[in-house]
Amino acid sequence: MRLTTKGRYAVTAMLDIALHSEQGPVSVMDIARRQGISSAYLEQLFSKLKRVGLVDSVRGPGGGYQLQRQATRINLSEIISAVGDGVDATRCHGAADCQDGMRCLTHDLWTELSHQIDDFLHRITLGELVARRGVQHVANRQDQNLIDALHL
Repeated sequence: MRLTTKGRYAVTAMLDIALHSEQGPVSVMDIARRQGISSAYLEQLFSKLKRVGLVDSVRGPGGGYQLQRQATRINLSEIISAVGDGVDATRCHGAADCQDGMRCLTHDLWTELSHQIDDFLHRITLGELVARRGVQHVANRQDQNLIDALHL
């Protein structure tokens, strides 16, 4: 099963923006510090997310990224797809040439599993994640850790 780091980080970064959107655009540096992701890598992801209309960038002091739509209207599947990822449980990446150039015995099973996972991710929005108590707890801890680190 493949959900790469790129897809995971894209969802994490978008969730971070959704959690902090009330304060205005969210800087890449703040996301990088809170989430432990390289700012250069985040910029690459945001370039792709911006291209498909999931985020807007704001330049200048106080600039950063903001969601282009409400968090309740952005699902996890579209975030993962936007960065060129997807969930694929097949060995052949859906090409049906898994065994000596031909379809393997379990190809349809793994293809169906891939569709089920994508359907699951499609039903979950950033807004739903933001509302989860566990997500809010972790976000509060990350915010406090960032504040503590900046005051050292």
